[in-house]
Amino acid sequence: MNLKVLLFGIATDLIGEKSIFFSVTPSATVLEFKVLFQKKYPQLKEINSYAIAINESYASNETVLKENDIVAIIPPVSGG
Repeated sequence: MNLKVLLFGIATDLIGEKSIFFSVTPSATVLEFKVLFQKKYPQLKEINSYAIAINESYASNETVLKENDIVAIIPPVSGG
């Protein structure tokens, strides 16, 4: 099952891309996606935590992904 992954903030710097395509098994959850994605891109472990949004809505680890979903990886941000 194909997903489009959008990267923001430090995640863009760590991976070196703003968006990529990534495949997971059908009916994979957000948690399964995270495990597989970090296995392929271990540099993401440098981020303590990050939010996941699916099709512009924040998602929990239990959310089931669907073909052609757009997954956004949103690291914490700070400002002043």
